[in-house]
Amino acid sequence: MTDTSNARTPIARRAVLAATGATAAALAVGAAATNEAPTAETADTVPIAAAAVCTLTREMTEGPYYLDGQYVRTDITEGKPGIPLKLTLTVVDDDTCAPLSNALVEIWHADHLGEYSGFVGANGHTEPDDGTFLRGGVLTNAGGVANITTIYPGWYVGRCIHIHIKVHTNVTLTPDGSFTGGQELHTGQLYFSETITTRVSRLSPYSANGVTRTTLARDSIYDGGGAASGLLTLTALGSSPSSGYAGTLTLGVER
Repeated sequence: MTDTSNARTPIARRAVLAATGATAAALAVGAAATNEAPTAETADTVPIAAAAVCTLTREMTEGPYYLDGQYVRTDITEGKPGIPLKLTLTVVDDDTCAPLSNALVEIWHADHLGEYSGFVGANGHTEPDDGTFLRGGVLTNAGGVANITTIYPGWYVGRCIHIHIKVHTNVTLTPDGSFTGGQELHTGQLYFSETITTRVSRLSPYSANGVTRTTLARDSIYDGGGAASGLLTLTALGSSPSSGYAGTLTLGVER
């Protein structure tokens, strides 16, 4: 199924997907801390990211696979197989670049077979479906940072690999570990380097997904805007792709 439906929420709000880190200076600080030069995998995204800080851009479709009432938790994997992905997402006010604390950053995405929890079978595979795997969110800390552990997403018919994201403020946490209420500030999507995705797609368990993969260049929603349109900066967590990746991006939202 092509992920282009947005019947639940019209795209009427403005938001910005900005650079990795709250400011361009954060990029330099991060590089100094690791004492490593940018890798070939990230070199093409860093200049774009630095230029995109606090630059408004359009939101992207919620798609047909959103489910209300997901858990507030830092790890959304639920034991699903896949290459580790450690997300560090910073939420800032697009007007001032000031970090937004206590904003709920919620994500959801497909597993290695391209199936979403709650909709298993839509990509032609059969597997257990609890309605919650690879879904959830966390509150940002005082620096506006949300850290989420997941896996590298799989793909399904008609879409490139991506992660859906929403940013909410003023939510109320519930006793069952979920949330309610609040104001939705942003709906968008996160994207991945085609070079890295090609490597990942050849590895187990992703190689079991027999669906033809749509590339970034052929995707119907990604607009080629780099970091300003949600392209993550990816950094290897080890010496091989199977070790996983860290993905970073700043989300500038309009309050």
